[in-house]
Amino acid sequence: MKKFMFLAAMLFAAFTTASAQEDQVIEEFQPHWFLQLQGGASYTLGEAKFKDLLSPAAQVAVGYQFNPVLGLRLQGSGWQSKGGWVSHPKADYKWNYASAGLDLKVSLTNLIGGWKPKRVVNLGLIVGGAANIGWNNKEAQDLQQVLATMPPVYDPNGYTHELEYLWDGTKVRPVGRVGLDLDFRCSDRVAITLEGNANVLADKYNSKKAEKKLKADWYFNALLGVKVALGPTVKRTVIPAPVVEEPQPVVEEPKPVVKPTPVVKKPEMRTEIFYAIRETVAVGAEAAKLQNLIAFLKANPETKVSVTSYADAGTGNAKINEMYAAQRAENVAKALTEAGIDAARITVDSKGDTVQPFAENDKNRVSIAIAK
Repeated sequence: MKKFMFLAAMLFAAFTTASAQEDQVIEEFQPHWFLQLQGGASYTLGEAKFKDLLSPAAQVAVGYQFNPVLGLRLQGSGWQSKGGWVSHPKADYKWNYASAGLDLKVSLTNLIGGWKPKRVVNLGLIVGGAANIGWNNKEAQDLQQVLATMPPVYDPNGYTHELEYLWDGTKVRPVGRVGLDLDFRCSDRVAITLEGNANVLADKYNSKKAEKKLKADWYFNALLGVKVALGPTVKRTVIPAPVVEEPQPVVEEPKPVVKPTPVVKKPEMRTEIFYAIRETVAVGAEAAKLQNLIAFLKANPETKVSVTSYADAGTGNAKINEMYAAQRAENVAKALTEAGIDAARITVDSKGDTVQPFAENDKNRVSIAIAK
């Protein structure tokens, strides 16, 4: 029993030591552009059989992912739509269309469950609008010529048996869109996408007048494709684990008794002054920290102080962040000299957002003063 307990204790110690020596990886979302290519099928709502109203569809899109939840894409889609004539003579007809517009993409998965860079499946909502351009409606025109030669047919509902909204040439109509998509992660930059969307237009798209109160034409797309990020999607910062050296056996030898020399420890002080967004002057509790630093420097006139300021990488851009960091460093130095601290004792530096001393984004809006 004692041997078992000893072995378990040794294994636990080895495990905890190995875990402590692992590198720490910090992952942050990176805004990025993306390209999307898809193909599939389109179904135009009508009175004919479902299979008779299916036609090919394709879509290409370029977009920008602002954050884990919101993205915007410029998309172009289209190919072919179909209509069906179910009265005598039964016939179906097709025409071509292209649609170009903007879609807002909302990641429902990240909105509800938070962002995880290695999540395999991501469900998203699509809402947008576009302009639909239709052309090559010759088959509907040929059908109308056949209908014009036939005697009128009595219909108790009073519906006319003709293509009342027949159009030719090229027609441009506004279209609204809503849909869902699924992204299946292959890597940080590549995902397989499955999308379904519904598109609504005015009641003249299929050349027929709707017989229902909701006078609108619809077509639905089911698309499969690939989405490729055109830049990094994740920023990973690796913090190396400390190197633990195995203790070496020490051979003790008799040593002469030497009276220890007293060590005089030089006074030191580290001060971290944090700022709100776009703030460059210490206020409130942070200003009190600055006063404590001034008192320390006055009490220890032999010490010098180095002031290094930073900006957080999560907001702004590199140029603006460099400006804020420099102003923070200069304002700290100005406060010290105005309090009577010799400028020769002060060293000033700023790193902008190129260096992030803290893992938490907001803490990187900081001036770090080290006096010694």
